[in-house]
Amino acid sequence: MSQTLQAIRGMNDILPDDAELWEEFEDLVRQWLRAYGYRPIRMPIVEPTPLFSRAIGEVTDIVEKEMYSFEDRLNGEHLTLRPEGTASCVRAVLQHNLLYDGPKRLWYMGPMFRHERPQKGRYRQFHQVGVEALGYEGPDVDAEQILMGARLWHDLGLRDIRLELNCLGQAEERARHRSDLIAYLSGHADRLDDDARRRLHTNPLRILDTKNPAMQEMVEGAPKLLDYLGGESLAHFEGVQRILRDAGIGFSINPRLVRGLDYYNLTVFEWVTDRLGAQGTVCAGGRYDGLVVQLGGKPQPACGFAMGVERLLALWSDQGNRLERPVPDVYLVNQGEAAARHAFRVAEHLRDIGLAVQHHCGGGSFKSQMKRADASGAALAIIIGDDEAAAGEATLKPLRESAEQRRVAFDELADAVGAWLYGDDDDGGV
Repeated sequence: MSQTLQAIRGMNDILPDDAELWEEFEDLVRQWLRAYGYRPIRMPIVEPTPLFSRAIGEVTDIVEKEMYSFEDRLNGEHLTLRPEGTASCVRAVLQHNLLYDGPKRLWYMGPMFRHERPQKGRYRQFHQVGVEALGYEGPDVDAEQILMGARLWHDLGLRDIRLELNCLGQAEERARHRSDLIAYLSGHADRLDDDARRRLHTNPLRILDTKNPAMQEMVEGAPKLLDYLGGESLAHFEGVQRILRDAGIGFSINPRLVRGLDYYNLTVFEWVTDRLGAQGTVCAGGRYDGLVVQLGGKPQPACGFAMGVERLLALWSDQGNRLERPVPDVYLVNQGEAAARHAFRVAEHLRDIGLAVQHHCGGGSFKSQMKRADASGAALAIIIGDDEAAAGEATLKPLRESAEQRRVAFDELADAVGAWLYGDDDDGGV
């Protein structure tokens, strides 16, 4: 016998109990985004590889080690499963000239792909909700996106999520800091690990975000980018903080918060928790004013963030939240050839009036079907046998209350079921 095929490591099936939780989360997210004026956009999962190498940066971990890239065997084109959504979104905005009539607030949801070591909260196929505001240059949109996160945590009932902020300034400010940072780190070369040595002259800012305990003290003493910021960058950062203070949102300044993608400037932020172990970031983003130009467009300010669905749902469950399993209003039992034909018409008629009907299929004895009806969680079973079908009737049997069952004519069935379920039956029950 051949071995049963398994899903690819780090790419997980989402089974019905969990998938229903995902759907509830997605519905809430759609309402939340609509309240802030964001509109949906959907981009392909597969994109040209140069899109990400140009946008994210050639020397980032994502491009160097984590992207799923391949050559199209039909035309030789280099393609990549998208590792993040911002570059794809900006590409779509430019390709379709969406900014021709002014700024846009956009959002998307879907799978991303990175070849990482799978662990709790980090998978090779993972899902993100991404939010992008293009064409807005003031600190107000940065702050609004942070306030959006605070509202979502409240709506989800999530606790113990804290906000960290930093400002990466502009390119010329980062260049001055970069020069001094390389000099400082070079003076401590004996304390750098292999990753830090590899990044020293290509992406030294990422060394500040190291998780290596042996490097923490040395990194704490490194030059801080905030000390290199000019008046405009500092004013923008203070503008963000002022709005957050006015809204009562607590935060801390983390000068080592640099993000893993090259396209960020000015404000960067992360919402983090200690409840998920090493994978504590549940939402991260910031401003990326230079990306539109990098991808071939005219200069446009932009700001956005992404949140990991798996991590948020793990946090939601960790804090004791549980989703009630959806149950049908009615379970339709049928036995006999004539009954089976009538049962389909009855089921569709009840669905026409908005009821959730689970129609028994696959045959089986009356006893076994009633066991299925009880296990479904439905409040009411509708029973149709050949006798009921011949008489143009159906039997209504309450499953959760000790009321008497009764037979009802087909043309009165919808009213009788509605009266039972919604409590407006004149005789007090079925």
